[in-house]
Amino acid sequence: MSGRGLREADEGRHVLTERWRAFRRSPFLPATVLTVILTVAAGLFAGSYTYSMAKPTPRSIPVAVVGDDQGTRGEAFLAGMEKALNASVRVHPYGDRAAAVNAVEEQEVYAILRFRDSGAAAVLEVSGASGASVAELLRQTAPRVGQETGVSVTVHDIKPLQPGDPRGLAVFYISLAAVIVGFVGAIQLSIHARALNPPERIAFTAVYALLGGFAIAAAVDWLLDALDLPFPESWLILALTMFASGMVFTMFNTLVGRWAMIPTWGLMVLVGNPSSGGAVSWPLLPSPLAAVGRWLPPGASVNAQHTAIYFPGHQHVFPFAVLAGWALVSCAVFWTWRHRHPGGRDTEPAR
Repeated sequence: MSGRGLREADEGRHVLTERWRAFRRSPFLPATVLTVILTVAAGLFAGSYTYSMAKPTPRSIPVAVVGDDQGTRGEAFLAGMEKALNASVRVHPYGDRAAAVNAVEEQEVYAILRFRDSGAAAVLEVSGASGASVAELLRQTAPRVGQETGVSVTVHDIKPLQPGDPRGLAVFYISLAAVIVGFVGAIQLSIHARALNPPERIAFTAVYALLGGFAIAAAVDWLLDALDLPFPESWLILALTMFASGMVFTMFNTLVGRWAMIPTWGLMVLVGNPSSGGAVSWPLLPSPLAAVGRWLPPGASVNAQHTAIYFPGHQHVFPFAVLAGWALVSCAVFWTWRHRHPGGRDTEPAR
């Protein structure tokens, strides 16, 4: 290449370098990155919800079987149920119905099956409150399998959903509201109350979580009468959910700065909400989602709220421990690396 050609090539590279530097300093770079992120997020959002909810498929359904009068026809009925559901019906034997009902209350099983006349007849007691999608699936499948195996099947619901929540989705919606408003509130604090110091930021997150949880519970119970809530417990669960969600964003804001929305959205919305068990019961979710959902704030919130409403007196510690754990870890990370958080103000007097 001639000297003139080399000079032109150098000048071209110099122009491109200068343009790239100008682009990096301009607002167009973050806008471009955000456009790419939002495009990918839209596809992932639709894909994650479709993957978990569009075609629920049972994997393993725990069912209580009372007594030992099932005979060969009863065994054929159970085998037919597994074949029809394309899933394992995990049988939990119980000596009497009272013990089986207690297992339903503890949410260890989703239905009770009792055989009579050496398996010629069966009573299937589903629990709509345990999982509306599972109960509906069993209600539709059992009579058909009974006809095929010569077993007379009677189905009824021993734990129905509340009249204002016929599809069992209200618990999912109120938990979803607490999760999203929780981290959106933290985002707004980071924008409009940027000068808050760490203790103040945590305090205001707790305050809007308490007030927001109260507002959600009051709207659903007192205003709309959709759910009859155990108000103090439901309020506590919603407030703890909002606080944990807000502090998760604050933690990521400390660790990755202005891109904190990406891991927060991924954890809470793309993975957490579809795997929460609120819209589709855990036995019908893909196995990885069913396993991880209990350990994330949305799943823990749905789990605790669901038990508080439909199974009073049988509340478990685990979902509260999950919510408290996320809140404490997020607060600890934020406090430890608070100097990296983009907010705060100088508390020393000006010279």
